[in-house]
Amino acid sequence: MKQLIIAASKKLRSKFYSPERMVRKSFLLLLTIAFFFAACKKEYVPKPRGYYRISFPEKVYQHIDYDFPYQFNIPKYSKLIPDTQAGPELYWGNIEIQNNNAEIHISYKHVENNLNILTEESRSLAYKHSIKADAIDEQVYVNPEKNVYGTIYLIDGNAASPIQFFLTDSSKHFLRGALYIREIPNIDSIRPVIDFLRPDIVHLIESASWKN
Repeated sequence: MKQLIIAASKKLRSKFYSPERMVRKSFLLLLTIAFFFAACKKEYVPKPRGYYRISFPEKVYQHIDYDFPYQFNIPKYSKLIPDTQAGPELYWGNIEIQNNNAEIHISYKHVENNLNILTEESRSLAYKHSIKADAIDEQVYVNPEKNVYGTIYLIDGNAASPIQFFLTDSSKHFLRGALYIREIPNIDSIRPVIDFLRPDIVHLIESASWKN
């Protein structure tokens, strides 16, 4: 009888403490823990890069009439400062838009049988930015009533000067302008400023006239 009890006890011990059963239980436990952590882990989604919101003033224009051979309108939130660093060049200036950290550089040349050279120089200066530009759109401007003709260059992409233009009467006057934004060129961050200032440049061109 005692031998039967010992045999039964060994059989029960073998049943409940089987190495294979312990391995199987350990595997199931590890699998459950792994599943738990996988379910609790949040997937990381990188946030898109954001930029500060820029507020723009209302568009109100003022007439600029310096002792220059040309005149035009500029926004009231800007000012024209004569360029004293231009050396022998006369009638140069910078239209500063301080709130947007931008300026429009204005240069003037007297035409002396060199109109083709001046227009080609202006075109070359615009296309100098083609290395970083995605596209350059040329638009011709014609105003026979004021005897003002020219071309505007809209430069799309990470260019240092996104808008340039020239105006002339084809015989005496040649005026060139270039917009510069004093920031590292990044089209995503400066596009709102470009879109805001583009109508101001168009208004400047449309209001331009010669004095003599």
